[in-house]
Amino acid sequence: FCSFNWYISSTEIAKQFFNFLKTTAKKADALYILGDFFEIWIGDDDLTPFNLTVIKALKDYTDSGIPTYIMHGNRDFLIGRRFLKATGCQLLKDPSLIKLYDIPVLLMHGDLLCTQDTEYLNVRKKLRNPARHALFFLFKSLKQRKEYATKLRLKSKERYKTIDKTITDANPAAINAYLIKYKADYLIHGHTHRTNIHHFKIGEKSALRAVLSSWHETPNMLVCTPSKDGSALAFKLESV
Repeated sequence: FCSFNWYISSTEIAKQFFNFLKTTAKKADALYILGDFFEIWIGDDDLTPFNLTVIKALKDYTDSGIPTYIMHGNRDFLIGRRFLKATGCQLLKDPSLIKLYDIPVLLMHGDLLCTQDTEYLNVRKKLRNPARHALFFLFKSLKQRKEYATKLRLKSKERYKTIDKTITDANPAAINAYLIKYKADYLIHGHTHRTNIHHFKIGEKSALRAVLSSWHETPNMLVCTPSKDGSALAFKLESV
């Protein structure tokens, strides 16, 4: 499991990712990327040399036969069918309940857990509106989209410099509510990038929440393995 949040200008992070695909990731049963793969993704027609290099790297990886799943994040929710076809990746809904070694695990990008950040969630709802998507594509050029997305990112960065950090973190009540709703004991997400593996209880039941890192800060992956008897899962954060 990975969450990247790399900057397009950061060639070093890109090199780490390409090396990761060719080495460590080759040993995986499957690879899950839980959103914010790109710093900004303004549409599948934005075929810059950098984006084409990333697409080819993913295609080479999926062609090796390892299933690769990607989830929309708040920075790259415009990833669409053309990107998926070109890379061989499969899109995951947010949230998604999957089975790892026959055990239910809930996957999320993580922003929906930040229920105290009502201003962000209101903006998220507007941006994800299908009608807005259509207008965004039909009436804006690539240049206009890039300018618009850049303004949004700058505004967001300025806001998060001053906002109370507890507001932008996952809300414990929301975490519990999602796990109960989806009948899962394990939750994996990115977005907040407060990297950790949390063990807690919901009533009498044990639960686990794993938070993925940003590769800007600590390039790592979350590795999942089954217990010997297959009744539980073990998770470990490992450097890339």
